[in-house]
Amino acid sequence: LFAEAGVQTNGNKRNQVLKIGHGGTLDSAATGVLVVGIGKGTKMLGTMLAGSKKYTAIGMLGKATDTLDATGKVTEEKPYDQVTKGDLENVLQKFTGDIMQVPPLYSALKKDGERLSTLMKRGEAVEAKPARPVRVYSLSLQQFQPPLFTLDVECGGGFYVRSLVNDIGKELSTCATVQELTRTKQGPFTLEEHALHEDQWTIDDIARSLEHCTALLLGEPARKKLKTEHPGETAVVCE
Repeated sequence: LFAEAGVQTNGNKRNQVLKIGHGGTLDSAATGVLVVGIGKGTKMLGTMLAGSKKYTAIGMLGKATDTLDATGKVTEEKPYDQVTKGDLENVLQKFTGDIMQVPPLYSALKKDGERLSTLMKRGEAVEAKPARPVRVYSLSLQQFQPPLFTLDVECGGGFYVRSLVNDIGKELSTCATVQELTRTKQGPFTLEEHALHEDQWTIDDIARSLEHCTALLLGEPARKKLKTEHPGETAVVCE
């Protein structure tokens, strides 16, 4: 594992330090791809993950929560019977492209060095962050079985699917919250092809994953220069 991570060893592995870092948080209730850098791979995360992310989200019409997902307290309930599949598909067009989005109060964004979610859980008053520009490359409705609907989203960095679903509910003159959220892609890594499931978190499996991911990155033309400068760097994706 040390060798695959590009870490020099002196024969006494007990005293070796293996640096590990992740490439972006997931919501506490979300599942899916989380890219982890090991060894020199930690230095690559910023450049490597500059691409888009993909999510599959199941939303529920008629209910809103303080966290904008199923883990929070219900703050509002509204009828949704008037919403049709066509209505929802039409609304999605308004949230595609370069848009403005207000981040959730329960988020990893920080105020005075602390996460907003931590301040909220302590009961401290937190003001919403101002709307900021985000990019949605694609947004499509996969299933509509009221009150549930399933979305496929491809977006850039800084985007919150919870805010998207909340805004969609408001646009439909009702409310909505995320019930399930799965990240299916982060940068060049996908859930189907590269994820290392929890039952495979062994030294041998992680080392094999690092070797596989190195081959993937060498095939990325935009990253060849980076690989030349840092030949020992690599990363692993965990689920």
